[in-house]
Amino acid sequence: MKVELVRAWPRRFERINLELPADASVRAAVAMAGWGDDPEVVGYAVFGQRIDADAALHDGDRVELLRPLQADPKDARRQRVEERRRLPKK
Repeated sequence: MKVELVRAWPRRFERINLELPADASVRAAVAMAGWGDDPEVVGYAVFGQRIDADAALHDGDRVELLRPLQADPKDARRQRVEERRRLPKK
């Protein structure tokens, strides 16, 4: 089966396509890609849905390696609103 693995950082990403045996897991796919030693990975997702590392993959899956959030989304939004309020009105 064919699967795609994706890992991303701010302003760049890496993508790799793999041919795996039919019973391959997420963990096996990540190891085959050579990305098993990435210390920043905190989880995995398939098409945006969190999944366990031992979960079986299906043909055509896109596995995403998840990293910790750089900022709490709610705090980031509040900060943007505050910055806009400080700007002079036109």
